Amino acid sequence: MLKIDNLSYSFPQKDLYDKISFTLEYGQHCAFIGTNGTGKSTLIDIIMDPEKYMFDGTLEMDPNCKIGYVSQFSQLEKTKEITVFEYIGEYFIKLQNEITSICTEMETSSDIDTLLEKYQQALDAFNAIDGDFFEDTINKNLNLANLMNHKDSMISDLSGGEFKLIQVIKAMLTNPDLIIMDEPDVFLDFKNLNSLKNLINSHKGTMLIITHNRYLLNHCFNKIIHLENLELQEFDGNYIDYNFSLLQTKIELQELAAADTAEIERNEILINKLRIIATENAESFRGKTLNARVKIQERLEKRRIKAPFVDIKEVNIDLVPDNIIEEDIALKVNNYSVAFDEVLLENVSFELNSTDKVAIIGLNGTGKTTLIQDIFENNHISIELSEHIKVAYLSQIQDKTITDSNTIHEEFFDAGFKTYDQIKEYISTYGFGEEQMNRKIGTLSGGEKNMLQLAKLSSSKANMLLLDEPTSHLDTYSQVALEKALKNYKGSILMISHDFYSIVNCMDSVLIIEDKSIRKMSIRKFRKMIYSNYFDKDYLEVEQNKKALETKIELALKANDYTLAKTLCEELEGIIKLMNGTKWLPLLY
Repeated sequence: MLKIDNLSYSFPQKDLYDKISFTLEYGQHCAFIGTNGTGKSTLIDIIMDPEKYMFDGTLEMDPNCKIGYVSQFSQLEKTKEITVFEYIGEYFIKLQNEITSICTEMETSSDIDTLLEKYQQALDAFNAIDGDFFEDTINKNLNLANLMNHKDSMISDLSGGEFKLIQVIKAMLTNPDLIIMDEPDVFLDFKNLNSLKNLINSHKGTMLIITHNRYLLNHCFNKIIHLENLELQEFDGNYIDYNFSLLQTKIELQELAAADTAEIERNEILINKLRIIATENAESFRGKTLNARVKIQERLEKRRIKAPFVDIKEVNIDLVPDNIIEEDIALKVNNYSVAFDEVLLENVSFELNSTDKVAIIGLNGTGKTTLIQDIFENNHISIELSEHIKVAYLSQIQDKTITDSNTIHEEFFDAGFKTYDQIKEYISTYGFGEEQMNRKIGTLSGGEKNMLQLAKLSSSKANMLLLDEPTSHLDTYSQVALEKALKNYKGSILMISHDFYSIVNCMDSVLIIEDKSIRKMSIRKFRKMIYSNYFDKDYLEVEQNKKALETKIELALKANDYTLAKTLCEELEGIIKLMNGTKWLPLLY
């Protein structure tokens, strides 16, 4: 269906791809992964509109290939004043009306031949989307997404997560040859994430989906393409097997690289000795041995292990508050209410201690973001912050905390940094090189913007963090780095999240919003609720065991203990086989 061969492309200040190649076959569900800012969305833009870009290499696609597209940023359409059915069936309704109009016109027109031709074209298009069964198909997919009760609702009344699922259904129902989706999972609650998984798995056609969601990656794909360090690797198989193959390769290549380094160091010592002899006794020393050794060294350096998919850029997120407060009440919320067209929260109350780490969960559109914004602004009669608390805020609406028109340098200069070199050194730990210092923030990817928010939030040294979907847009490596930072943080955290892993790995408890009220829940009860309502308990426990083993392997590699790493890898292989041999069937809420 799609073939890219030796494609290279660069921005003015950044190289994106160096002779990358891959193919996409009919019926494949392909996950497109890679660290933030590697150019995944740009490559999708090139596929969608190759004439717009000046690239080297070739892109071949069936000229009749019809593409369905779901963007990560498409909330403007949500303002349309039409029903869910009218929105999904827009093309179907248009064709139906066109056929009816032609039939009416044929009753009085003398130019029957022209009308018959138009009628046949419209009928062919109608049949191509199985028009006779279109409403049944819409109902089937709405049921699959648990949205049948919204069929006659207005689009503008849907939550962001519900609207995203509606967009996915709309893209699928026109029977495109290829569906491309750019992070369709962002901001979805547990229920809607499960619905998205069901929709993807129900589709028989070809899909290319950018995602960093670990749950979807483990459950929805039979091909992986991985863009990293200007290069691309393709893997026919699921994400679990791909990740395992990367780990095996990493162990093998790191061991070879260690041997290479040792040989280079031994050769360097010998070269230095020969140079000393040549300096002390230049007349009798002919230099042939030295020149030969230098050439050997050059060959050793040239053949050094090059592994773009193993040497993955990992960020270091450092969250350290200036003022650490011992056990004390940091936040009081008393009889808080919020309403827009309807009441979302009514007379809710809770407290947060200075060292508490609490997740807020609830279905999309239940008032979570409004609550956390009101806490940050601290001008609501029902909200009281301790005088010792300094708050930092990460927003899911990124331009609330960073300015698109600023360069990265300007943003951090405005945040209180004094010099260019100070900013350069600081942001380098968050994955931004010097060449990006003068890039406009508006040109960054969603993941890069979120990482920039985290860098700015970290520099504030605040002792309370308000985080609204902090893992959204982040690649899987950055998600793990954020988890480490949250676990090590010594202040209080209030975090809106639908990322199961971040909640169970980092939080002490959960505040769940249901029926306009908030109740507190332990992590143990939260796990139990997720197991019974959404995901499979055995799968999540096996996934946790897998992660624990992977951590042990990483520690063994840091210690250059390759024997232990290989032994643990054999143990991990058993878990991988278990995960692949079991059909995990999450229950629907």
